[in-house]
Amino acid sequence: MVIFAAALQLVPGWRPLHLIGKRSTFRLIGQPNIEQKLPVVGEAALAEESNTHEERTLVRPLPMPGKGGVIAATSQAVDIGDSYDMKPPPVHLEDTSNLGMRHFYAALRQTSNRQGRAITRIIHFGDSLVASDYVSGTLRRLFQRQFGDAGHGFTLIANAWPSYFHEGVSRYATSGWLVSRVVGPYTSDGWYGLGGVSFRAPPNTLVRIGTAKHGEIGRLVSRFMLAYVAFPGGGKMRVRIDEKTVGELSTQSNDKQFKTEEWNVPEGPHDLELLTTQGTSRLFGVVLERDIPGVVLDAIGIQGARLRFLDQQDDEHYATQLRWRNPDLVIYEFGANESADGLAYSMRDFHSTMKNVLLQQRSAVSQSSCLVVGAMDRAVRSGDTLASASFIPLLVAEQRAVAREVGCAFFDTYQAMGGLGAMPRWVQRGLGQADLTHPTAVGADIIGTWIYRAIIEKMR
Repeated sequence: MVIFAAALQLVPGWRPLHLIGKRSTFRLIGQPNIEQKLPVVGEAALAEESNTHEERTLVRPLPMPGKGGVIAATSQAVDIGDSYDMKPPPVHLEDTSNLGMRHFYAALRQTSNRQGRAITRIIHFGDSLVASDYVSGTLRRLFQRQFGDAGHGFTLIANAWPSYFHEGVSRYATSGWLVSRVVGPYTSDGWYGLGGVSFRAPPNTLVRIGTAKHGEIGRLVSRFMLAYVAFPGGGKMRVRIDEKTVGELSTQSNDKQFKTEEWNVPEGPHDLELLTTQGTSRLFGVVLERDIPGVVLDAIGIQGARLRFLDQQDDEHYATQLRWRNPDLVIYEFGANESADGLAYSMRDFHSTMKNVLLQQRSAVSQSSCLVVGAMDRAVRSGDTLASASFIPLLVAEQRAVAREVGCAFFDTYQAMGGLGAMPRWVQRGLGQADLTHPTAVGADIIGTWIYRAIIEKMR
C-alpha cells in the first residue's frame, strides 16, 4: 500500500488520485466540480470587497426579433412571444397527496386577505443558480407584486462566491472576512447558519446592508435582524443605521449559542452598518422585513452544492435555523452539480440522502409546505454538435420519486423546457449560457415565471 501511494504521488497524470496534499475544491460558476471534496476544516479569506452589482439587476426582456416562437416541445408548448408571463405554464405542479402545498396556500390566502401582520415566508434553497438569485429573484418579484412586498428576507453578510448576487437589496462589505462553507472549507462545529456560510469578522471588517436603491421591490424596510453566534471571547461591533451610531453589540457569551439581534426602524429606506471594533465576531446573515402583509423570500444559493450538502450542518443547529425563519414553503432547486457527478454517485445514495434532507425539514418545521423543482436539461458538446446529457432523465425521476415519498410538490423543469434536446435549443436561442448548464437571465426569468404560474394555478 505504501508503494502504491508513493506511485500515485510521483506520477503527474495521476494528480486527481493523490492521497497526500490538498486539492482545490472551487471552480467558477458553470463549471460543475465532480471531485469528492476532502473534509478540510478551516477558513478562506475574502480578498475582494462585496458589492451589490446593480448592473446585474434583471430587467425583464422586451420581445426581440427572432426570439419569439415555441421554446418548449411538450404537448403544451409555450410561445415566448411578448407575454410568456401571461400564458399557462407548459407543465403543471405535481402534488399527488394534495397536501404538499396546503399550508402554503392557506398562508397565502391570509396574506391576500390582509389578515393582521400576515407575512408568508418562503425559503428557496439551491445551487449556483439561486446564488445569483436567478429564478428565486423572479419568484420573489412576482409573489411580492401580487401579494405585497414584506421585505427582502435573508442575505449573506458578504459575497461568499464572486457570483453571489441578490435582487432588491443593497450590499457592501470590506475584504478580510474569513468564511467556512458547506462546500468547504468546513467549520469544526457544523454551524453555518441558514445560508450555509459562517463568517468571521476580524477588527475593522465592515458590512453595510440596506434597502434597494433602484427597482420595484425591496425599497422599504421596518426591521433588520442579524443572525450571529455568541461565544466565549466574542468581539464587539459598532452598529450604525443611516450613518448614525445607535449602539454597540457584544458577541461575548459564557457558552456558544445562536442568537439574533433586531433593530426596528420607521418604515422607509434604511441602511444597517456593522463594524467589528474589538476581538472577532462570527456572523451568518441579515434579514430585512416590513410590518405589513406580504411575501418574504429567502434565497439560499450555495455555489457548487448538491442538495445532500445541506446535511453538512449540525442537525440541531440546522433545525434551529429553519424554526427561526418558520417558513410556510421550502423550495429545493438542485441538479446542475448532481448531473455532473453522473453515476459516480449512485442513484440509491442520491435517493436516500435527498430524502434525509427533506425529512430533516419536515421534522424541524412540520407544518411547512415543500416543493422540489426538478433539474433543468443540460447539454454536452461533441465536436460541433450539442446534445442533451443522457443522465438528466434519471436524475429527474429520482427527484420526483423522493418528492412523492416525503409528500412534497414537484415541478418538472426538464419537461417544461422541452425535454430531450431542450438545452441545445435554449443555448441557440440565447436562453442558455455558454456553459451549457445554466440559463441566461432571460431564461431564468422564464423558468421562474412558469414555476410561479404553476403554483398560483394549483391554488385556485
